[in-house]
Amino acid sequence: MNQVVHRGPIAAFFVGLWNVMNFTRRLILNFLFFGLLFLLLVIFVAAVGRGNGVKPLLERTTLVIAPEGKLVEQYSADPATRALAKAFGDKNAAEIQLRDLVRGIDAARDDKNIERVLLRVDQLQPSGYASMREVAAALARLRDSGKQVVAFGENLEQSQYLLAAQANEVYIDPMGSMLLEGLGRYRQYYRQGLQDKLGVDVHLFRVGEFKSAAEPYILDAASKESKEADLFWMNDIWQRYLADIAKARKLTPEQLASGIDTMPEGIAAAGGDLAKFALQQKLVDGLKTQEEIETLLTQRGVADEDSDNGFRSIALPAYLAQIDAKHLKIGDERPQVAVVIASGEITDGEQPAGTVGGKSTSALLREARDDEDVKAVVLRVDSPGGGVYPSEEIRREVAALKAAGKPVVVSMGDLAASGGYWISMNADRIYADPSTITGSIGIFGLIPNVTRTLDKVGVHTDGVGTTRFAGAFDISRPMDPAVGRVIQSVIDKGYADFTGKVAAARKKSVEEIDSIARGRVWSGAQAKERGLVDELGGFEAALADAAARAKLGKPDAYRVRYIEKMSSPFSQFMGGFAGSRMGAAWLKDSSFARALLAKAMPETDAQLRFVEEAASNRNGAPVKGLVYCFCGL
Repeated sequence: MNQVVHRGPIAAFFVGLWNVMNFTRRLILNFLFFGLLFLLLVIFVAAVGRGNGVKPLLERTTLVIAPEGKLVEQYSADPATRALAKAFGDKNAAEIQLRDLVRGIDAARDDKNIERVLLRVDQLQPSGYASMREVAAALARLRDSGKQVVAFGENLEQSQYLLAAQANEVYIDPMGSMLLEGLGRYRQYYRQGLQDKLGVDVHLFRVGEFKSAAEPYILDAASKESKEADLFWMNDIWQRYLADIAKARKLTPEQLASGIDTMPEGIAAAGGDLAKFALQQKLVDGLKTQEEIETLLTQRGVADEDSDNGFRSIALPAYLAQIDAKHLKIGDERPQVAVVIASGEITDGEQPAGTVGGKSTSALLREARDDEDVKAVVLRVDSPGGGVYPSEEIRREVAALKAAGKPVVVSMGDLAASGGYWISMNADRIYADPSTITGSIGIFGLIPNVTRTLDKVGVHTDGVGTTRFAGAFDISRPMDPAVGRVIQSVIDKGYADFTGKVAAARKKSVEEIDSIARGRVWSGAQAKERGLVDELGGFEAALADAAARAKLGKPDAYRVRYIEKMSSPFSQFMGGFAGSRMGAAWLKDSSFARALLAKAMPETDAQLRFVEEAASNRNGAPVKGLVYCFCGL
């Protein structure tokens, strides 16, 4: 039997008020839900309406190559994050893949509708000189094909200028600048601040007098060995840079070097005008504003009132879409050369793109091994190294690929040192650019001790243990010399493993490898002279070698497939949404989306953060060896 509940007038009022509020809440939520659903439906219909087609490319078009952001081997963010960053105009998060830049330049070389190229590289954030030389080589091929290349910049950095110099004509703004200054590598040293000021004692265990990665924690200045080794490989890269510029500008390396040595006098003679000084040094062909450049290209090309720059043109991203639309093949059954990118620091477990994970990168190599259509693999390495164990996980997968009868060729990018060399050494062939930074075959361990730091604030550690080594690795307790011997033994063993594996892979004696190892860094050219690298060349050379080893025939007989982690459907949808004009306009004014972007945008790990993370996260191991090289420019 149901019981009737009688409420007083006050209770009835509050119950009624609650019902009204509840109804209003549901109504608002429904409006928001259906409003968002309608917005997404409109975007979907618009996208379908546009279709996958692209506007046909007209004849006498100028290709505008104006890359913005970091030049990378692999995107470090998913499509949605990249599109959101672009919608908000966040240039610090912008990235362009090296492969996309090169293929766009190479495609323009044979494209009859591309009449000339306008090159703007002053918004490009270069990585190292190896990747820049690959782009420069592509630009030189484009110029030599007869296509006119005009470069313009407002303020050009030294590394950016390597690309601009490949143009037929180089112009900078009359108020702009362009200076060659040389290569330098300077770091901060923390011993006094850590030890004397804060009372933090850092214990460094290493093998190899040239393994200088962690020296800043124990010294106040660079060691003699560090300076000797750094200057050796830096001079090699710098002389090659001068030779590349001299060849492109029809000068001599001696002329360029003289201009740097006499820079103060030269700039004074130019009245402090850096643009005029660059002109006098024959680094540029003229001084023009952007408007004057646009007028010049309008006169040489085809005027277009609907274009933002006044002449018929296409931007590189749109041109790449043209290329992709032309070469899209459904059900391509040709044999494959797989490309796996190992870019970034080598760390444990699953990692996103832009960082090398022991588990995740191994999984990509295993996918290539298990795929019957993949006949050979190119491992593109651009890494300063990282942890010993994840490096070994990846090396084992390279060995497993070879055991399965699939050739593996390594293509070294800007940096393939320490752990980056570890994962490369078992390949059938190793290619490096002459300006690649490699080697650094060594190992170190770093353990801070904060006993004196805690003493300064009156905090002391005490307790008991069942053995003399219980709690011995606690950084708040003074380090027992016996513990130091244990750690050094582990480091020694790690170095023996490293040199032993390199010796076996390179078919040399351990003594031969030790003589060129001990943590020393080499340029690609120097590494080849010492047998650590097989051939000098870029990615295309490595790709051709891998195909030849698998006997795949001419380039059109096989296809190149990049094996990468797939983005989620949601990420792909959000990327398309943010990339559309409507989506970009909505997101640009959305504070909610800005907050979402700030949370989702991956941060670039600094070198100090890597060491801090490695020291604090040892996965239960009392000692964790690192094969890492602080050797980037």
